[in-house]
Amino acid sequence: MDYPILKNPYEYAKEELASLVREACLRAIAEGALPGVDLPEPPCEEPNDAQNGDLSSTFALILARPMRSSPRKIAEEITRRMDLSGTVFRTVSVAGPGFINVTFGDVFFGAVLKSIERAGESYGSLSIGRGERVMVEFVSANPTGPMHLGNARGGVLGDTLASLLERAGYDVWREFYVNDAGNQVAKFAESLEARYIQHFKGEDAVVFPEDGYQGAYITDLAVEFAGEYGDKYLDVPSEERRKALTEYGLQKNIARMKRDMARYQVNYDCWFLESELHDTGYVAETVELMEKGGYLYEKDGAKWLRTSDFGGEKDEVIVKANGFYTYYAVDLAYHRNKFEKRGFDTCIDVWGADHHGHVRRFKSGMQAVGVNPDHLKFMLYQLVELKENGESVRMSKRTGKLITLSTLLDEIPVDAARFIFNSKNVDTHLDFDLALAVKQESDNPVYYVQYAHARICSLLARLRAEGFETAGEEIDYSLLSSPEEVALIKKLARLPEEIRVAVRDFEPARMTKYLTDTASLFHTFYNAHRIREAERPLALARMQLCEDTRSVLKNVLGLLKVSAPERM
Repeated sequence: MDYPILKNPYEYAKEELASLVREACLRAIAEGALPGVDLPEPPCEEPNDAQNGDLSSTFALILARPMRSSPRKIAEEITRRMDLSGTVFRTVSVAGPGFINVTFGDVFFGAVLKSIERAGESYGSLSIGRGERVMVEFVSANPTGPMHLGNARGGVLGDTLASLLERAGYDVWREFYVNDAGNQVAKFAESLEARYIQHFKGEDAVVFPEDGYQGAYITDLAVEFAGEYGDKYLDVPSEERRKALTEYGLQKNIARMKRDMARYQVNYDCWFLESELHDTGYVAETVELMEKGGYLYEKDGAKWLRTSDFGGEKDEVIVKANGFYTYYAVDLAYHRNKFEKRGFDTCIDVWGADHHGHVRRFKSGMQAVGVNPDHLKFMLYQLVELKENGESVRMSKRTGKLITLSTLLDEIPVDAARFIFNSKNVDTHLDFDLALAVKQESDNPVYYVQYAHARICSLLARLRAEGFETAGEEIDYSLLSSPEEVALIKKLARLPEEIRVAVRDFEPARMTKYLTDTASLFHTFYNAHRIREAERPLALARMQLCEDTRSVLKNVLGLLKVSAPERM
């Protein structure tokens, strides 16, 4: 049998149902069974209760008022004229006050499996992005210190969102914004200077800055610098000493960040330096643009932006009384650079939930620099708490230091980190269980999914060794009719739709849930049905279902940049 190749099986089915319902309604009107009215597009959705069918339409309820008839009567007249032959549906029925419900048939199930076989691991690819250029900026941790757990969650969420956007047809750019200028870098320089001098002259030689960086990594950097340059910078002017220490420290820290992110399977298209905005005069140009637009005014010696005119809660300082640009001014210049200088159509900032208040002020500021604020979007994620055996973990057992991304990856596999940090919706607080992450049992979600993939690989290898082979065979998909087989095929069919919704809602965690659900349905199918004992046509159909499930699991694990082992 020839099956249609479906890019998004559920979208195809909804469109076909809408067409069937509309055409049947037009026939009912032509035959005088229903009064003539202007027909809207029939809505088609998945019912809340799967027992009501696979898809449902409330078209009859919508038409009840303009047709001045009961919705159930309308639904009955429509369904009486619906011809399901040659469609992806098996049955149609009317339920409740007038819901039109349909169930999928053999054509749908066969088309899903054929589509997976044709597309392989690119199954789920969509074209909704139409090549639109999208920048996803994520992590962008301060280079004055090591990356922490929040960065670990933001890293996998941003990277997975970018991968989903690529799969949906967008031209995606991953960027890390490096704040290598400003007040925090000045504090970094003061801290390094103090530790450098103390290294040679003792702790009492200089008072450590009260608001300086206290971490041991500052001392380590100062000692490394001293090991390379000796006491060369002890007797030079403080400005020269700080400049040398800053350049050295930032270079070391940024290189460490790049190594950590690469180890985490995150690779950026660009590490954009804030200093470039200052060196090229782009910040000054952006402030001048706002001034020429009449959006700035002076107060208390500072220059303020009238963000309240654009929906902001209050006006914002752009240039301080001492002449220095504020972080807000620099960030506006950076975002203007994304749109105006580099031509991105949409920019997405991935931030921790503590930045919620910045969303409105950034969108209002965009208007002052001539950028449509609707093109700047945000994904805000909740914080992470590290736990072990139910207890909060604040210190690393190995080093005694606060847990950083680097120390975390020393203790758990990257696969587990990427999967578990992406296992909850972005607006949900995440408890990361260290003990669970390294557990080789089914309650570890990444192990559970990877085991399903490995189990299928072993099963297929055994079957092929016993003479079973689907290549070149005509598979009768209609034989896959048990509840377990149908449930698994429906789940495989959902992948393109899950990707579409994940992109729409900025919810990459849909992918980890999809994987665990698919793995669970496969295990249920595997435990309920034997393959080698079945009649050969059914055995081959089940074998092909296993192969298609394996392909989809590997496909989605790849989106998450999590490995799909063939043996475990």
